[in-house]
Amino acid sequence: MNHLPVLPVLLPLLAAALALLVPRRSVAAQRLVSWLSMGALLAVAILLARQAGQGEVLVYLLGDWPARLGIALTVDRLGAMMLLTTALLAIPCLLYACAGWDRRALHFHALFQLQLAGLNGAFLTGDLFNLFVFFEVLLIASYGLMLSGGRGPRMSAGLHYVAFNITASTLFLVALGLLYGLTGTLNMAEMALRVAEADPGDVALIQAASGILLVVFCAKAALLPLYLWLPETYARAPAAVAALFTVMTKVGVYAVLRVYALVFGSEAGALAGWAWDWLLPAGIVTLVLASLGALASPTLRAQAAWLVIASAATLFIAFSLGTPGTLSAGLYYLIQSTFAVAALFLIADMIRRQRGKAGDRLDIAAPLGHKTALGLLFLVAAVSISGLPPLPGFIGKFMLLAAVPETRLAWVWSTVLITSLLAVLALARSGSQLIWRAETFADTAAAPRPPRAPQRIAVALLLGYGVVLMLASGPALRYTQAAAEQVLAPADYMQQVRGTAPQRRAPSP
Repeated sequence: MNHLPVLPVLLPLLAAALALLVPRRSVAAQRLVSWLSMGALLAVAILLARQAGQGEVLVYLLGDWPARLGIALTVDRLGAMMLLTTALLAIPCLLYACAGWDRRALHFHALFQLQLAGLNGAFLTGDLFNLFVFFEVLLIASYGLMLSGGRGPRMSAGLHYVAFNITASTLFLVALGLLYGLTGTLNMAEMALRVAEADPGDVALIQAASGILLVVFCAKAALLPLYLWLPETYARAPAAVAALFTVMTKVGVYAVLRVYALVFGSEAGALAGWAWDWLLPAGIVTLVLASLGALASPTLRAQAAWLVIASAATLFIAFSLGTPGTLSAGLYYLIQSTFAVAALFLIADMIRRQRGKAGDRLDIAAPLGHKTALGLLFLVAAVSISGLPPLPGFIGKFMLLAAVPETRLAWVWSTVLITSLLAVLALARSGSQLIWRAETFADTAAAPRPPRAPQRIAVALLLGYGVVLMLASGPALRYTQAAAEQVLAPADYMQQVRGTAPQRRAPSP
């Protein structure tokens, strides 16, 4: 049990290595490796969420060095929640890919496991340099997943995605070098103390370095004006990959929350909370533009990509308000929006395959096979994404609006309500064009095959998560409330991480 915090990184790394050793033609063996790893990963994530739910911050020292000198993995309520969300998301994504697409992608299962290792490491690390390392692991894996078996527009979008993220990674290193030179550490708990005690002459330089870091995180989260890379990239990615990518923007949002609530939080002296004053208006403008982008999208996949940006912008609004209530509502909304938009990517792929050459284009009328089943799946996803009752999208937005401070009431309420209406209009337009107005195939012999059972189960599983989240909204909101309070009061986190000493082993007889 003492080694649980390292297992979410270690398990997928070992699975990736095993998948590479399995001959490429033996897809069944690669799938077995992936599913065994996913089962173990889900079990570990559940155990960590239970332990972290008791309020304890688990600290794991890699190399057994003191936390202030070596690499530390930390698990609190927020990190455990993100681990469990990622594991639950990865299961239907892997199931959808195993319906046949994994046969066409070179080393899909190895890259998929590497992506999970990078995601989990980013949620666990207590060190900024290792946050960079895990960012690079998940990005390198995403390059392979994005470009495998691609050609034409997907290759073009993928190369733009690679170039953009390499530039962001370069800025990440610059920011880390500046912060290390100014504070002498990259351990976030130790850096928080040194920022609070920084010499007044260094405050401006520390703020500039943290500003560069903020640009990097906002680029990963697709915040204005650094969001233009995302719609084309996600719209061109394979369906299972795009669904998994919905959590990648949340990594950027998580990094902003973790770093700027811990290192530049309430105890950071002159730099306390400086970033949130910028992020609130940026989040509002991004949410408006993303909603307009969804309304004007030419395809359902592009619409889903714009809705990913809208969900990230909503989270920035919730987090920048800085109260336990808004942060709790934002964390709840983070979970449900990740599952709902991932389901929409998979539904868009199934619709595209059922419409023949028309694909998922919204400006072309075409018959649709099996439209009743697809229409019901689309309806559930659309209701959850747009925030209509009774699904958890409504609960998350309602809780957010109820917790908005009076000084921010007008801007936040008007933005969230208007953009929710725009999302309803955008999704209603898509459903009307693709499903409601679609005719059945006159010649049943010409109708495409129905979606395969693993594909239908994957979508049902993602939508089922939302139903469970709605039915268990009481316990879920209590957990997110406790996580929010823990994030906004980082003194205990800092004390537990900084006070962790190496485990002394008994001398050999």
